[in-house]
Amino acid sequence: MSHKTNAGGPTASAVVFSSVLAAIPEGLRLPLLNTYNAILKNFRESRWEPAELNGGKFCETVYCILKGHVDGAFPAGPSKPANMVDACKAFEQVDGTKFSRSIRIQIPRMLVALYEIRNNRGVGHIGGDVNPNHMDSIAVVQMVKWILAELIRVFHGVSADEASAAVDALVDRSSPLVWEVNGVRRVLSPGMPYREQVLLLAYHTVGPVLDSNLFAWIEHPDFRDFKRKVLRKAHDERLIEYDSGSGRVYLSPAGVQQVEKYLLAQN
Repeated sequence: MSHKTNAGGPTASAVVFSSVLAAIPEGLRLPLLNTYNAILKNFRESRWEPAELNGGKFCETVYCILKGHVDGAFPAGPSKPANMVDACKAFEQVDGTKFSRSIRIQIPRMLVALYEIRNNRGVGHIGGDVNPNHMDSIAVVQMVKWILAELIRVFHGVSADEASAAVDALVDRSSPLVWEVNGVRRVLSPGMPYREQVLLLAYHTVGPVLDSNLFAWIEHPDFRDFKRKVLRKAHDERLIEYDSGSGRVYLSPAGVQQVEKYLLAQN
C-alpha cells in the first residue's frame, strides 16, 4: 500500500478503506473516510467545534449507507434526512431475518446520540446547553470509531478486533515531509536526526515497518549501529515497540504524539 505522493497517488488509508468497504460505492465511501479523518484531525488539534460539526456530516453519510443497504440501492452521495431521529427509528421496522441487529438498531441509535451532540450541545446552533468542549469531542470520536468499526465488521465479515484495527489504519497520516517514489520513502528534511526520521516514517506507515526498510530509507551508514543507537534507544524511550527478532517497528501512542506535537507542527 502506498501513501499519497507528489504525483497524486491514493493515500494508504483510502486503499485500506476500499478493501474493507468495497461493497459501498465510492460516492458514499469517500465522504465517510473524509469526514472520519476530518474529525480526528480537528480533535488532535484541539479544535472541538469543527470536530463535533463533522460528526453531523458523518451521521448523514452513515444513514445513507444503511438506507441504501436495506433498500438494495445506494444513493449517489450522502444527503440529510428530513428528521434524523425518525429516519433512524424507521430501521427498527426492517426485517430482522434479513438484516442484523447492528444495522436495524445499534448503529441507528448511535447515530441519534451522535447527531444530538451536533445539534443540541451548542455546536450546530446557538443556544445549546454547553459550548463545544473536549469532553463532547471525545464522545464524538469514540462513537465515530465504533460506528465505523461496526460497518467494517458487518460489510467485510471480520471480527470486532479486526474491524477495530482496520479503523485505526484508516487515519490519513500523509504530509509534505515524506515523499515516496518507486517504493522508497524519503524524509524531505535531510538534516533531521535519525530518531526523528524513524518516528516520521513509522507514522506514515500503516501497521509495522521493517527495520531494514527504515535503515534503507534513512540511509544510515551502519545497520548494527542503527538498530542499537536509534531503534533500541527509541524503544527504551517508549516511542516505538521494536521487535528485533522479526525486525518489526511499531509506533507507540507516545511516538504519535511526538510526531504530531513537535515534528509536524514545526513544518
